[in-house]
Amino acid sequence: MHGHINEAEFLYSISGFLGAFYAFLAVMNGLWALHLWTQQRKTEEAIGWAVVAVVLTTISALALGGNPWMMGWISLPTAVKAVADKLLANATVYTLGSLFCLWLAFYFRRFWVQPSVAFAIFNLAMVAMGFAMTDQDFTGIVGKPDNVPIVGLVFLLGFFTWVATYQAVENDDRLARGEPPLEKLDDEKVLAWPDLVYTELICMIALTAFLIVWAILLQAPLEEPASSVKTPNPSKAPWYFLGLQEMLVYYDPWMAGVVLPSLVVVGLMAIPFLDFNKKGNGYYTIEERPFAYLTFQFGFLELWVTLIVLGTFLRGPNWNLFGPFEPWDPHKVEVLNNVDLSQYFWGFLQMARPMPPSGAGMLEQIGWILFREAPGIILVVSYFTMLPPIMAMTILRPFFVRMGFIRYMVMSNLLLFMAILPIKMVLRWSLNLKYIIWIPEFFLNF
Repeated sequence: MHGHINEAEFLYSISGFLGAFYAFLAVMNGLWALHLWTQQRKTEEAIGWAVVAVVLTTISALALGGNPWMMGWISLPTAVKAVADKLLANATVYTLGSLFCLWLAFYFRRFWVQPSVAFAIFNLAMVAMGFAMTDQDFTGIVGKPDNVPIVGLVFLLGFFTWVATYQAVENDDRLARGEPPLEKLDDEKVLAWPDLVYTELICMIALTAFLIVWAILLQAPLEEPASSVKTPNPSKAPWYFLGLQEMLVYYDPWMAGVVLPSLVVVGLMAIPFLDFNKKGNGYYTIEERPFAYLTFQFGFLELWVTLIVLGTFLRGPNWNLFGPFEPWDPHKVEVLNNVDLSQYFWGFLQMARPMPPSGAGMLEQIGWILFREAPGIILVVSYFTMLPPIMAMTILRPFFVRMGFIRYMVMSNLLLFMAILPIKMVLRWSLNLKYIIWIPEFFLNF
């Protein structure tokens, strides 16, 4: 699917890029070591990063040779790739694993925001990607011209998440000591002209030059003219809509394309206004606003970014899930038997699912539908009506006391709507549950 060629030819074709890639990492680590030595006087740490720069220089030389035997030393072991395929091609593991990683990042934020730790994590990620690129299937995915910017966006997202978290942790420590946040130390007014306009002009020129070089080095991902008799497999939306396309696997278009995205976006916008905590305005903080921080991180990273990554790199032909090192075989067939909740319920009672008789009137049809889908309707209504008071008496009691009934109910229902997406995804993958409420008579499924 990715256009396999002879392994020796493939390794030789990417040798130049990998050599330059590792050389760039070596220079970056050398400059970091120089900074630690001259500016921060951390001699031992500087020596360690200088050694890393030397090792990366050696790897760069091995990669430039393009020799298959030498490349084997700077490639991921087959066992590691097999484990990665097995884990990442499992949607349940992917979703729950990403959620667990989000929790780890929050809990150990004081550890990984340290510049040396963050720099080490960045190095490991870059080297792992370089080792993985000796695999044709992996390179076929991340090396596609329209996927290269998304790889860059993933690293940029990680960088800016680190910057924000670093500033928040610094502010939390300063506030604990009774000091003002960092933003208060640099509140001098800056004139739009010439300071801001001058900076924007320099950025515009630099970005224009970068885009020109990009356009020269990377071929535009142009394909043949669209044809109604020949569609791409897989057919993917633009990257910024891949989250919506992934939602369509689990919900009907009216729900996945309109209701859920609208509620997630509106909910993320509304939660700061619903939240009674007014701290953190104008400066980064986590400990003063943990609820708002975790809600936004979950809504943005878990309900949007992970779906984009899943749709871009792991969804292949026929919208099947593939591991990052797995060939995109269009003949791969996944045996699925998706079942609605009403099928489970009536099948458990060893009865056929009740259906409206032919020629039934509108009211009679509605009666039969309500009878047939009663388990799903009761479950959904209970989810939105019983969980808010239960949470108000337990984990969200401080919020209920401070917010009042109306604001609390709006906030809790927005949170429940956010939660139904990962819940439905896991139910689909683990129990093959298709619809909780199945009403094809009116094209209304949930």
